[in-house]
Amino acid sequence: MSAQVVLAARNVAKSYGQVHALKGVNFDIHRGQVTTLFGENGAGKSTLMKILSGVIQPTSGQIVLDGQPVAFGNANDARDRGISIIHQELSLAPNLSVRDNIFMGREIMGPLGVDYAEEERQTRALMEELEEQIDPATPVEDLRLGQQQIVEIARALSVDSRILIMDEPTSALSASEVEVLFKVIRDLTARGVSIVYISHHLEEALTITDHAVVLRDGVMTAYAPRAEIDLEWIVRNMVGENYDLGSPPDSAKGDVALSIRDLSVPDATGQDLVRGLNLDVRAGEIVCIYGLMGAGRTELLETVAGRLRATGGQIVLEGHEISHLSIGQRIARGLALVPEDRQRDGLVQTMSVGQNLSLASIARFTRGLFTSTRAERDLVDDSIRRVTVKTSGGGAPIGSLSGGNQQKVVIGKMLATNPRAILLDEPSRGIDIGAKAEVFRLLAEGAKNGLAVVYSTSEVSECLSIAHRIIVMHKGRITAEFDSTVSKDRIMAASGESQAA
Repeated sequence: MSAQVVLAARNVAKSYGQVHALKGVNFDIHRGQVTTLFGENGAGKSTLMKILSGVIQPTSGQIVLDGQPVAFGNANDARDRGISIIHQELSLAPNLSVRDNIFMGREIMGPLGVDYAEEERQTRALMEELEEQIDPATPVEDLRLGQQQIVEIARALSVDSRILIMDEPTSALSASEVEVLFKVIRDLTARGVSIVYISHHLEEALTITDHAVVLRDGVMTAYAPRAEIDLEWIVRNMVGENYDLGSPPDSAKGDVALSIRDLSVPDATGQDLVRGLNLDVRAGEIVCIYGLMGAGRTELLETVAGRLRATGGQIVLEGHEISHLSIGQRIARGLALVPEDRQRDGLVQTMSVGQNLSLASIARFTRGLFTSTRAERDLVDDSIRRVTVKTSGGGAPIGSLSGGNQQKVVIGKMLATNPRAILLDEPSRGIDIGAKAEVFRLLAEGAKNGLAVVYSTSEVSECLSIAHRIIVMHKGRITAEFDSTVSKDRIMAASGESQAA
């Protein structure tokens, strides 16, 4: 006998002018079970979840809660009825503490005002449940991205909801953090909480789901219980064909383009996180850096790009020492970085698609106080074609694009600087399998044209896609180096993942 349906969408549609985001979708959420929603960026997943959680209202159709039609005027209405959502893009206040973010808008009141001691006690309990050692008083802006995602999850758990919607909750989490989250999900469903789970990590999502629903172009294309689905079923219903991430290009034969010598990088406390690291990358070579969260991957790439200051060592690009140069000077020399957090560090949200694409190359179009709009427009049009951004044009707001297309804008912006070496930190975070395949094809194409490519990832399968070499990091050191014939188990063992799990 199937579990009780506690919340349902009935023939729900949502239109924005002539754009139909949802086209008569029926969707059931079962009591005490996990329903996983699959689909490419732009399929309508987040739109449907925002409707179910009261963030936006449907154009037509009906929402049914406990068998009765309901209408949520806003997210607070839905939350009062026991429905919470963890959004794909973090919605934290970076200048506030972890505690203040968790209880923002629903502070615990005592006889003398806000009961900060009780808020701190509950925050510590949530962190303990999520197996994270985060001080409640820490400003969110001082946390790494994965820890910020943990805070977002803790905030949703603190509401004690009966229906919890998780939109890409693991996009910045390590394997051990994902396992803890899954344990929390199992505990919640055992208590009767209903979970809706959205993820582009298909294999990961299969381990937690009870039911799978696939959306494609605003229409539900498939539904099945866990026993009847596998990875091929998901991909076939999502994109109509079995995408893969490609295979390594021909062996790289160029000279060394990027040389890192005896590099040391401090952590937030001033202690060396990366210590005495050496790495050479050749023109036309693709190098993958794999490691768990905290391994030092991000710190390494940001130091090479100039965002962090090294405490020792040298960085040489095509024979030129660049360690002393600013970020802009390194870009001018031919070094580019695609950062981990595209929303915070890769895009300017108030700018258009075209302005974002041309931002890093603006000096090429500027003479004194004047900018050549024609040259800039030509670059924007060329970049949109080159990286296949799905947009109405360069003047479209950057926020109108899906996550995958926003990521392609960030990559296109850096490719427009004509780099000799490009660094990409988790380039597939939060994007679907189709967009991921396009991003990796861009990297392979760049390598074929002589670009030195370094990308970091916490997904083992991505290491084995297009990389010539795989570098494994653990606690700030390179622990192993492999070619693309290595097994997943050897990569994970070298990263210390077996101990972390």
